[in-house]
Amino acid sequence: RGGAAARRAQRGSSNVFSVFEQSQVQEFKEAFSCIDQNRDGIITKADLKETYWQLGKTNVSDEELEKMLKEGKGPINFTVFLTLFGEKLNGTDPEESILNAFKVFDPAGTGTVNKDEFKQLLLTQADKFSPEEVEQMFAVTPIDVSGNIDYKSLCYIITHGDEKE
Repeated sequence: RGGAAARRAQRGSSNVFSVFEQSQVQEFKEAFSCIDQNRDGIITKADLKETYWQLGKTNVSDEELEKMLKEGKGPINFTVFLTLFGEKLNGTDPEESILNAFKVFDPAGTGTVNKDEFKQLLLTQADKFSPEEVEQMFAVTPIDVSGNIDYKSLCYIITHGDEKE
């Protein structure tokens, strides 16, 4: 298991630009430029402080700013900035948290949820999925012949990756 995590980490840092679509990279570049107040290509504590000040938050402590900068484990240039966002966006909740969320839709405790009912929820509730996103998810989701999703197996796939990876 440790080897798989190391391979994922290596893949994740080998080309962070491949993690995002070109339009997303451009949006991150614009955000980086807004934060890099002195335009030197590195985000510093002074850059962060000025950015917060412009957003109306004038009481950010130096400790908070230093903690943010330490996440980069060195100078935060655009590649490091993008890597940090890739790690944050691709992180998942602990398996137990995801299981507990699914249990809300399984009051009988069967370990399954109906595919059609779940699809309807994904399309209409909270952070709505697009029909394409639902189909992508269902492509790796264990569904039995009755149309029920084995959510325990799905949670494993979400937190550990698909065996086909």
